[in-house]
Amino acid sequence: MTNSELRADIHSIEPIPDADRDSTGPQQMWIWAGANIAPVNWALGALGIILKLGLWETIAVIVIGNAAGSAIFAAFTVMGHKTGVNQMVLARSAFGRRGAYLPSLLMFLMTLGWIGVNTYFPVKISMAILGQFGIADSWFANLVVITIVMVTQVVIGTYGFYAIRTFEKYTVPVTVVIMVLMSVLAWSQPGVVNWNHTTSLPPGPHLAMLSLLMTAVGVGWGISWVTWASDYSRFVPRSTSSKAVFWYSYVGMFVPSVWLAILGATIASVTLDTDPAKMVSAVFGGVASILVLLLVLHGPIATNILNVYSSALAALSMGVRFSRTALALIVGIAGYAVTVYFIFAPSFAKAFDNWLISLLMWMSPYAGVVLADFFVRRKSQIDIAELYKSPETSIYGDINWSGMIAFFAGLIATWLFQDGLVPALQGPISINLLGGADLSWLAGIVVGGGVYLALSRRLAPEPMAIPVGGPGE
Repeated sequence: MTNSELRADIHSIEPIPDADRDSTGPQQMWIWAGANIAPVNWALGALGIILKLGLWETIAVIVIGNAAGSAIFAAFTVMGHKTGVNQMVLARSAFGRRGAYLPSLLMFLMTLGWIGVNTYFPVKISMAILGQFGIADSWFANLVVITIVMVTQVVIGTYGFYAIRTFEKYTVPVTVVIMVLMSVLAWSQPGVVNWNHTTSLPPGPHLAMLSLLMTAVGVGWGISWVTWASDYSRFVPRSTSSKAVFWYSYVGMFVPSVWLAILGATIASVTLDTDPAKMVSAVFGGVASILVLLLVLHGPIATNILNVYSSALAALSMGVRFSRTALALIVGIAGYAVTVYFIFAPSFAKAFDNWLISLLMWMSPYAGVVLADFFVRRKSQIDIAELYKSPETSIYGDINWSGMIAFFAGLIATWLFQDGLVPALQGPISINLLGGADLSWLAGIVVGGGVYLALSRRLAPEPMAIPVGGPGE
C-alpha cells in the first residue's frame, strides 16, 4: 500500500497489518480533538446553568468529570493499539463470538442518533449566522445546509481512516485558533458572562443536580466515546508506546470538551439558554460570525466522519454482509432523516438530554465488562486469531454468559442509581435513598466489571463454545 495521506482505506474489521499501521500519536490527538470541537459541547456546558447550578461549580464539575471520563476513554484506545483490532470485534473476548453482536447493534443504532445530534447544532447556528446576512430560516435553507454537511461527512467517512486523519490534521489547528478568538470575544466583552452566577437550589436538589451534571457532561461524555476508541488507535504502530497513545488520546478528548463546555456555561450564565443559535447571536457578529460559522460547519463533519466510519465497522462486526461503503451510505441516509426530525422537533434540548442520559444505561456496564476482561482477566493478552474463528471453534465461545450476565447486572445497577429527566429511567436507589443523586455511570462500571470477574472465576478459564449449527461468518 502507498503512503499517501489520502489513500483509500481498504480495511474492514480484520486486524490492521503492521505495514499499514502508520498513524502517529499527534494524529490520534487531532482525530479526537476534531471530534470534540463541536457545538454540542456548548450546549452540554450550558446544561449546568439550566439545571440552576452556579457558574463556578458548573465549571468544576466539567473539569473534574471530564478528567475521569477522558481517562476511561483513553484506556480503550490502548486496546486497539495493542491488538490492531476494532472495538466491537474486541468485545468478542468478553461477550463471546456472537454474544458481542448485542453491543455491536447498540453501537450501530447509537451512531445514527449521534449523527442527527451533531448535525442539528451546526444547522441551527448556521441559520442564525446566515440570518445576519438576510437569509431567512426556512425549510429550504435548513435542508440545503443539512444536505451540504451530510454529503461531505459521508464522503470522508466512507473513504476511511486515512482521509479522516488527514482532514483532522489540517483543519483542527485552524479551528483551535477560532476557539481562542471566540473565547476572547466572549470573556472580554462586558455583559456577556455573569461570573457571579450562583445556584438557587436548596441543598438536596443542589447535590442531585451536581451529580446529574457529572453523569451527563463530565464522566459520561468520555464514556460515551469508548465504543469508537480502538477503531482508530489500531492504526498506530506497535513501536509507539501504549502510554503515548493513552496520553495523546486523553489530551485530544479532554481539552476541547472542557474548553467548549466552559465557553457554553459562561455564555449561558447570562442568556440562560442552551440554544446554541441564541448563544452565537448574543455574542458574535460581523466578521467574527463568519469565523464561527467555519468552526460550526467543521464540528459535525469532524465528528460525524467518525460516526459514519465506526457505525459501518459495528455493523460488520455483527455479521452484516454488506461492504463498508454500502453501510456508510445507509448510515448517511438514516442520519439525514434523524437530523430532519431533530431540526423540527418541538423541544430538542429536552429530547437530547433524555437521550444522552439513556446512553449510559448500556455504555457504563459495557465499559465495566470490557475493561475487566481486557486489563484484569486477560492482562492485555488477546488471541487475535480466535476472535475471528467460527462460534463453534473459537476459544471465546459463541456466547460468553459471564459477560452477558454481568452486562445485564450492570444495566440494572445503572438504572437503580440513575436520576435523569426521564421518569421511566429514574431508579429507586437514586430517588428514594440518595435524594436524586445520579451515580449511574459508577454503578454500571463497578457492578458490570465486578460481576464479570466474579463469574469468570467460577466458570471455566475460557468461555466454552455453544453449538448452534451452521457456519460462522
